[in-house]
Amino acid sequence: MTTPDTVTGDALAGLRVLDVATLFAGPLAATLLGDHGAEVIKIEHPRGGDPSRTHGVQRDGVGLWWKMLGRNKKSVTLNLSTSDGQELFRALAADADVVIENFRPGTLERWGVGWDVLSARNPRLVLARVTGFGQFGPYANRPGFGTLAEAMSGFAAITGEPDGPPTLPPFGLADGVAALTTAFGIMTALRARDSTGRGQVLDMAIIEPLLTLLGPQVIGYDQLGVLQQRTGNRSGNNAPRNTYRCADGQWVAVSTSAQSIAERVLHLVGRPDLAAQPWFASGRQRAEHADELDEAVGGWIAQRDRDEVIVEFEKAQAAVAPIYTAADVLEDPQFRALGSIVSVDDDELGPIRFQNVPFRLSETPGRVRTSGPPLGRHTAEVLARYGVDAARLEQLRAAGAV
Repeated sequence: MTTPDTVTGDALAGLRVLDVATLFAGPLAATLLGDHGAEVIKIEHPRGGDPSRTHGVQRDGVGLWWKMLGRNKKSVTLNLSTSDGQELFRALAADADVVIENFRPGTLERWGVGWDVLSARNPRLVLARVTGFGQFGPYANRPGFGTLAEAMSGFAAITGEPDGPPTLPPFGLADGVAALTTAFGIMTALRARDSTGRGQVLDMAIIEPLLTLLGPQVIGYDQLGVLQQRTGNRSGNNAPRNTYRCADGQWVAVSTSAQSIAERVLHLVGRPDLAAQPWFASGRQRAEHADELDEAVGGWIAQRDRDEVIVEFEKAQAAVAPIYTAADVLEDPQFRALGSIVSVDDDELGPIRFQNVPFRLSETPGRVRTSGPPLGRHTAEVLARYGVDAARLEQLRAAGAV
C-alpha cells in the first residue's frame, strides 16, 4: 500500500486509484480524486483507449474532451480479456486503494478479477462499480448511459415547454451527478476503512443520484397524487422566474426564490401594485400568476440592454444573471477571480484552458498538474514497478496484452 506524501500538500496524496471505467461517470469520479493528489492510473484498452478520446470536438485529431477528463492521470494500456492483462491487473489492484470500473455486472468475474479475487489479495481495497442500473435487479444487465438515467429518473418528464416533448440535457448531466456521488461514496468507504481496516464495494447506479436531486417529486406523488408538469423556464414554486430577452438581443435569467427578492424585482420594474396583492406573499401563489408577473418583468427588461439590466438589478439587490456561452465564461471577472478556468501546457496541443478543480480547500486546495496524456504514455513507467522490464513489455505488446 502507498504511503501518504506530506510534502505536496495534496489532501489525497498517497492514495492510488485504478480507473478502469469509460464514458463518463466513473472516469470523472477518478478525475476529482486526482485533482486532490491521488495517483490515478487510467487503464485503457491498447486499441483506441477510452472512447472519450474521440468524443466531441477535436483539434489536429486530438480529442479535447479527453484533455479535461484525463487530467492528472497516468495512461496505461492493458487488455483485460487476456490472461497476461488479467494477471497484471491483479498485481496493480493488490497495490491500490481504489478501483473504479463500469463494465456490465459479471464482467470482472468472468475475467477472473472480481471482488472475491481482488479483496482476497487486498482486503483494504475499495471497488467502485458504476453502471446504469446497479449490480442487481431486473435491469442490471441492460446497457446503461446517462441519457437513460435522465429519462427514468423523472428529469426529462418535467423538463421542457408545457406543450412540448420531454427534454434531455445537451450534456452529460446524469453522468456528472453520478461522478460527484461516486467520489463521495469512495471517500465514505475510505473513511470507514480507517475504522474497520477493510475495504468494500460501492454499487453506484447512475439512475439514482439524479433522482435524489429532483427533490419532492416522489413524496409529492406518494402523499398527494401530484405529478409536476413541464413549465419551461418557469417554476411551480415561485415567480417571476424565467429567462428574458433584452433590447440588445442578449438574455438574462431572473430568480425570486426569496420573498424579499421578489418584492425588490417588482418595485424595480415599476409594479409595486403587484407586490401589494394578497397572492404575492406566497411563492406558490405567485407562480399561479406567472403570466402577469412575466409580462411586467419581461416588458421592463425588453426596453433595456443587458448591461443596464444587470446594473439596475444589482442596485436593487435583486437576483439576475446573464445567459452565458463558454466564450462568456472565459471572460467573466467572477470566474477569473475564483480561478474556475485553468490554463495547462499540454505536450500535444500547447497551452489549453478548461475547468479547474470545482471547489477550494483553504489548506489543501487541489490542483491540475497535467492534462489528459496520450494513450499508453505511462505504461512502461507503471508496469516497471511490477517487474515488467523493456524486453517483457515488448513481449506483452506483441501478445496484445498491453
